[in-house]
Amino acid sequence: MNNKTSNEDHKKVTSRREFIASMSSLAIGCGLGQKAAFAAQNLPPLPTTAFNHMTIAVSDPSASIDWYQGLFGMPIVARQRDTIVLRVGEGPQFIAISGSPSSDPRITHYCLSIDDFDYEEAVRILADHGVAAENSSGPMQSRVRMRGPEFGGAPSGTPELYFGDPDGIVVQLQDSSYCGGAGLNGEQCLDTEETASTEGLLTIREFNHFTLFVSDQARSIQFYQSLFGMPVDTFQGALPVMRVGLGRAFLALAQPPAPPGIHHVSLAVNNFDVDRIFSVLEDYGLTILGEAGRASGPLQAYVTMRGANRGGLLTGTPEVYFTDPDGILLQLQDNRYCGGNGYFGELCGTVENPTGRNL
Repeated sequence: MNNKTSNEDHKKVTSRREFIASMSSLAIGCGLGQKAAFAAQNLPPLPTTAFNHMTIAVSDPSASIDWYQGLFGMPIVARQRDTIVLRVGEGPQFIAISGSPSSDPRITHYCLSIDDFDYEEAVRILADHGVAAENSSGPMQSRVRMRGPEFGGAPSGTPELYFGDPDGIVVQLQDSSYCGGAGLNGEQCLDTEETASTEGLLTIREFNHFTLFVSDQARSIQFYQSLFGMPVDTFQGALPVMRVGLGRAFLALAQPPAPPGIHHVSLAVNNFDVDRIFSVLEDYGLTILGEAGRASGPLQAYVTMRGANRGGLLTGTPEVYFTDPDGILLQLQDNRYCGGNGYFGELCGTVENPTGRNL
């Protein structure tokens, strides 16, 4: 190794240490009272309350709808022409499955909820933070879609705001009442839900987190925090856990040697037990790879034991992953999971209090 390379590597390490130190200074306690106080005193430009939905592109929409409903029992609560809206938990959260077959199956975007959402004001705020209103959702650009009645929207159009983050990862912003239906806020869903043919094998309650791969972690964290607040209250190794709203949901921005994009989504389930979940998934046709494996294709499941080096238990905090029929990666965790320590990942706290406190 020559001196130039050594100096450059040293600068990268120093820069990373400085970044982690700066993130540490932003960390706050995870108790609901402390977080409420933070929100009251440091209201961000666009205060988000939760994740609202994700949309996935799949190769066979009809087969994927059957598969997701068979596993989770999610009812259809809205139709946006060919796009089907499946309710998550008690709603209004949902998974939308695009109606057109795709040769590039993936999570196309995720959506954040905002109370009393004003899309015109949000467009102005985004512009103030370098996201130009260009009728595009490319990197650092925004667009508004007026979803009309032909797509299940309001007669005059239901406004839907999309923007691209610094890497072009698409984020949608909607009112907290948005369920993918009609009405000015998209809050009017089917009067009578179209129930699934089965109750489902696993009960999901809500979105827990999204993990994004980004090209510049420090830049992306600064961008998201400048818009949405998202305080850091625990770490998984060098990965800050950025809290969304006042609950357990979070956004994780990783910088691995992979193209930028939405790496996976995590869903909170009742009665989290690795053996039970593996048994359900195996009976549903998935191949169980166990702890040693990693999914390399569709319909595979595995578990990782997140150790103390990444903010988990010394003996490991279990995290279950599996792939859908198109190889889209999903994670399942206990409904108490906040990305922290403890067997269920339920303990989150500050750097000064690394053992955390229960949310």
